[in-house]
Amino acid sequence: MEVLTPRSLAEALALKAERPDAVPIGGGTDVMVELNFDRARPDALLNLNEVGELKGWSREDGRVRLGAALTYADAMRPPLCDLLPALAEASRTVGSPQIRNRGTIGGNLGTASPAGDALPPLLVEGAEVEVASVRGSRRLPLSEFLLGPKRNALAADELVAAAVVTPSGQPQTFMKVGTRNAMVIAVCSLALVADRERGELRAAYGSAGPVPALVSAPLADREAFAERVAAAARPIDDLRGTAAYRRHALRVLTERALERCLA
Repeated sequence: MEVLTPRSLAEALALKAERPDAVPIGGGTDVMVELNFDRARPDALLNLNEVGELKGWSREDGRVRLGAALTYADAMRPPLCDLLPALAEASRTVGSPQIRNRGTIGGNLGTASPAGDALPPLLVEGAEVEVASVRGSRRLPLSEFLLGPKRNALAADELVAAAVVTPSGQPQTFMKVGTRNAMVIAVCSLALVADRERGELRAAYGSAGPVPALVSAPLADREAFAERVAAAARPIDDLRGTAAYRRHALRVLTERALERCLA
């Protein structure tokens, strides 16, 4: 297996165009699992750890640009955790300290797992995904970027460059249910924003459908919102839980999140 290590984003995009089969790797918390269990054996890895343009976060015209190499540990630190508190809460639930120090937001986006913990908090804040190639860059809503279980809208020569979010500044939270409190994939998860400025409730669920998805309603519909979220989900039975349990858990999580955000 060949390991390609670009030193700049331009070099990374040129290599991806030349070798579209090369699998991007940053923190490796998803890719290395696939390799270790022999579920994937790519001819080449595109190591993005030396690409400085993908690291950290910045503000631009009232928006926050989260570089693809931003780690969960980064998302937990102020002032970013104050701007995107639901994302910070979700990041605290990811794996172990070692995984939070290595795992990246871009990896969560690229993997496009229905259980990706960072995805519901980004959905409720209307995030866009910035993707780049030698042909240029483009942004698309996260809801359009996620196509199915572990399927995204990246072209063969594109890389995830960033997630771009306009923080609402409204009360928000993240919760999840797992078979234990740490080092576990969510049975189901939920991010919720009570947006008093827009008079709107927004919730996004994970691990309860082929992709994380957004549900919204007027604030006045608070009493029926938990049922609306549960009805919108498309869960399945698997080793971690039944579809019926996931719907029930989403109702409970939604009620608890509403109590927390509307207190």
